[in-house]
Amino acid sequence: MKSPIFVAALLLTAVGGAQAQTPLPASVPSFDEAVYITCRDAQAMPVEARKQVAIFLAEHSARHHGIMLPDDERGGQLALLVRGGCTLSPDAYLFTVIDRAIVAEMAKFPKRQ
Repeated sequence: MKSPIFVAALLLTAVGGAQAQTPLPASVPSFDEAVYITCRDAQAMPVEARKQVAIFLAEHSARHHGIMLPDDERGGQLALLVRGGCTLSPDAYLFTVIDRAIVAEMAKFPKRQ
């Protein structure tokens, strides 16, 4: 379940979060391709495609770090970090920006069981 704050931030930026696996849009068929999407590429995508890619990448990063993405205002804060990272480095890979934001805020997120 995604919070309204998180979804709103996701629509404005390129990050998202959910606890269930989200399929990628047909235009991005695999993780191996999704990790090479830059912030600039993501911004050029349609909103729904950008949201799906960002959610997919955020879920992957969260699983790797053994945490669960929150469905409260912490998700919105995470989205703002990603937005800032993409604003500062539009040619950075979106996955890198998302992963670094998650690492920076990881202590605030619940651990996976």
